[in-house]
Amino acid sequence: MKRVVITGAGTINALGTSVATTLEAMREGRSGITDLEFRDVERLSIRIGGQVREYDPAAAFNRQQLALYDRFTQFTLIAAREAIAQSGLEFTGDLATKAGVILGNSGGGMTTLDENYRTVYEDGKNRVHPFVVPKLMNNAAASHVSMEYNLKGPSYTVSTACASSNHAMAQAFQMVHGGITPVMVTGGSESMLCFGGVKAWEGLRVMSKDGCRPFSANRNGMVQGEGAGIFVFEDYDHARKRGAEILAEVAGYAMSSDASDIVTPSKQGAARAIAGALHDARINLDEVGYINAHGTGTAANDKTECAAVADVFGQHADRLMISSTKSMHGHLIGGTGAVELLACIMALRDGIIAPTIGYQEPDPECALDVVPNEAREARVDVALSNAFAFGGLNAVLALRKIA
Repeated sequence: MKRVVITGAGTINALGTSVATTLEAMREGRSGITDLEFRDVERLSIRIGGQVREYDPAAAFNRQQLALYDRFTQFTLIAAREAIAQSGLEFTGDLATKAGVILGNSGGGMTTLDENYRTVYEDGKNRVHPFVVPKLMNNAAASHVSMEYNLKGPSYTVSTACASSNHAMAQAFQMVHGGITPVMVTGGSESMLCFGGVKAWEGLRVMSKDGCRPFSANRNGMVQGEGAGIFVFEDYDHARKRGAEILAEVAGYAMSSDASDIVTPSKQGAARAIAGALHDARINLDEVGYINAHGTGTAANDKTECAAVADVFGQHADRLMISSTKSMHGHLIGGTGAVELLACIMALRDGIIAPTIGYQEPDPECALDVVPNEAREARVDVALSNAFAFGGLNAVLALRKIA
């Protein structure tokens, strides 16, 4: 079995339009959650989100491309460009036939869907653009990345709600780990911040009107975000042979299903995924220094996740740092695990732990070190990234500092 490392990373989200600007914002504990700006926002009761601001699609893509690229695909291609450029890889010859792309996404082209529902139902028109289906389909981003970079190997999209990115990256890891291919492009994206996308989430009554405060006793719900995180996963020997910069090692993963409730999380399901990732990566409890939490800011998620961590780590839980960067960039749904993986890489490479901002009051049911409000310097050799989705579908990734 092959060791798997990360040799490229790219992102665009509410905190920044690159990895460097995103990590700078995380180090500073800066919030990207602001008032939403789009058509009919005044009809919503939820009017805040982690929206990518000052973004001009026409500056990044030409007219013909924009006819095919929904906003979530645009974000994916921007992040992929950064990640692949950093990796230094060119996909030609045998590498092109083996390398592929696996991405996570939950809603697909929500902006395209929203706009075309308006065209048909509100404006009363009987025709829509011929590219509506290829623009809104969930696999559009993966397909366009494969075409842009000549990736002819295994390529597809994983859609498991809020765990989509972690499931996708776990599958990409397995492809490289098992020797099927030396390189995979992976991660996830989402852009649900349009009228219909937010209105649907309003119906769940889990949204905050004033901010995301994970683990704080006065938290009152989640905040949506948007963006993409893309990575290059590579066979360690392949990367070393070509002299690539290695950001971190992906050591293992685990998946579990709660098999209990469509929206209420299960402590047992989360704990099985956490423990399974440690077992798969052959990591001892006392080696883990940091966990990037799912940490949505809802009462149900936060207390369940903390209980699961406490159950798995026992006495070692007191020495763990756990934080939720959703407090800064919002919940990117299908893309959230990908952007959050950047915080794990920062912890391993730079010894900087991203904070949980907005923390105001301790909660006895979340009595862990949640790195409140300010980033912290600390040596971390192993980090976990948690993702627990609606539908009870869980995926946890384990990363190691590269030796």
